[in-house]
Amino acid sequence: MRKFNLLIAFVLVVALTISCSKDEGVTSLEDPLNIENPENSDLFKQGNGAPSGAHYNLNIIGVSKEKTADMTGNNGHRIFVSLWGKSKIMLIEGDDFQVLDVNGTDGEASFQLPNPDPDGDGLTSYSIWMRALGKPGGSATITTCADADLTDEYVPVCSAEYLEVERTKGKPRFENVSRTLLTIYVENEIVFTDGDGVEQTIPAGRYTIFDPIFEDYFWEYDNSGLKLLQLRFYPVPTDIS
Repeated sequence: MRKFNLLIAFVLVVALTISCSKDEGVTSLEDPLNIENPENSDLFKQGNGAPSGAHYNLNIIGVSKEKTADMTGNNGHRIFVSLWGKSKIMLIEGDDFQVLDVNGTDGEASFQLPNPDPDGDGLTSYSIWMRALGKPGGSATITTCADADLTDEYVPVCSAEYLEVERTKGKPRFENVSRTLLTIYVENEIVFTDGDGVEQTIPAGRYTIFDPIFEDYFWEYDNSGLKLLQLRFYPVPTDIS
């Protein structure tokens, strides 16, 4: 029985290695594709719903037991989260894509990524495609959030839009989730009194991650048994306005 279990473990490791071999070395997205209507182009002929070509791959892995080892630093293309319950994935602005803290089972992991829309024109320099993998069953909800400095107190503000993903039967297909994962949609204006007693307002609208109106952006990952979620970052623009 022990030999059989070791054989299964070996097969799983080989399969994961093969699935990631095309993009494990990619940390930045070179030569952004300045094209109109990219989803109607030859980029989308591989059949799984995602573009073809260079990309950064990130696997979010749900596990039943908390990781105890020190996992800070760049630890490949994976983040571990709790199989059940909420984990924060802090979003850190940087020049390329890197996992900074792989362990989200203690409540918080961190992932570095570039500002998707530094000029604020509503067109991103890269896009995110997502699919659920693994054995059918399990779901997760992902919400983009940040902290707002309200009345000398940081209060989380989460987008009114969120992703619900479920691993169903059949061949998994990618979908473009850039707008939901790269922006916070404030449905109603936020009115508050600052520390100096002055009334301030955060207008309703859509804010791209790393907009200075908020601080400490993160994805709130609420897992309900989903074991594997794959995100791919491609140099394809998306209109998020």
